[in-house]
Amino acid sequence: MARSERLLTLLQTLRRYRRPVSGAVLAEETGVSIRTLYRDIASLQAQGALIEGEPGLGYILKPGFMLPPMMFSQDEIEALVLGSRWVARAADPRLAAAGADALAKIADVLPREIRDEIETSPLLIHMRPPIASKADLGIIRKAIRNERVLKLTYTDEGGTVSIRNVWPFAISYLEQVRMVVAWCELRQDYRHFRTDRIVEMTTQDVRYPRRRAVLLQEWRDREHIPPERQTLLP
Repeated sequence: MARSERLLTLLQTLRRYRRPVSGAVLAEETGVSIRTLYRDIASLQAQGALIEGEPGLGYILKPGFMLPPMMFSQDEIEALVLGSRWVARAADPRLAAAGADALAKIADVLPREIRDEIETSPLLIHMRPPIASKADLGIIRKAIRNERVLKLTYTDEGGTVSIRNVWPFAISYLEQVRMVVAWCELRQDYRHFRTDRIVEMTTQDVRYPRRRAVLLQEWRDREHIPPERQTLLP
C-alpha cells in the first residue's frame, strides 16, 4: 500500500471513532505494525491533523481538520464532481452556485493532475429541468436551520387554497419537483408541500417547539426508511 493511501486509510479509520481508540486496534484495522502506526500518526499530526492522544491512552481525531489533497481518492473526486453537477441542475440557483464554489475551493488545493480530472470528468448529468418554484428555497433552508415556523398559502392538487403554519425540517429534491417536509399544525401530522404550489410564504419569528433532528427521525421512522438510505435523504 502506498504511503499516501495508508495515511488516508488511517484517517478514515479514526473518523469512525467518537472516543479514543488504542494504537493496537488502529494498527490491526489498517494492517500495519504498531511502530508504523505511531510513525503515521506523527506524520498526520505534522500535516495539521487534529489527532490527540498518546501510546497507552489511545487516539482520537478532533473535528475541524482541513482535508489535505491526499485525502481524496479517485472515486471520491468523481463523487464530488457528480454531486456538484447534480446540484447545478436540480437545486435552486443559490445552492447551485454554492456547490460550484465549494468544488472550486476543493480543486484549488488539489495537485494539478487531480484537478485536471475534475475539469475533464466523464460523469455527466442528464435530467428533465425542474418545475420552477414560486417559493424562495433559500428562505426555506434558513427556516429549517433556525427551526422557525413558516406560514404558507398553499394550493393543493385540486386547486384548493389553504393557509398553514408548518414546522419545516427537510427539503426533498426530486427530479422535477422540490418538497418541503414539515409538521402541519392544521392537520396535526406530517405533510409534504411542493414548492411550486406555495403561493405566499412568511417566516414567523417563533421557534417551533420540537427539535428538527427529532422531527426528521420520527418522519423517517413513519415512512419506514431503512437506516442505509437515511444518509441519502435531506
